[in-house]
Amino acid sequence: MMWKIFMIIGFVFIIIGVILWAVETYFPNIKKLPGDFVFQFKNVTVFFPLMTSIILSILLSIILYILYRFIK
Repeated sequence: MMWKIFMIIGFVFIIIGVILWAVETYFPNIKKLPGDFVFQFKNVTVFFPLMTSIILSILLSIILYILYRFIK
């Protein structure tokens, strides 16, 4: 039973990786959404992708909900 869980988790990570790679390839400006903050100091740059994180969280929640419905 445990190996099925690991296989499903691995498969989900592969799918997420392919989706993120495709999004990055076809939509290169996805990192520059209006809610993403960039703080630049003298020698340090801090990038805080708030809007990107929210969008990815919503998409991941939808995907996991659909997977849960198919598995159950």
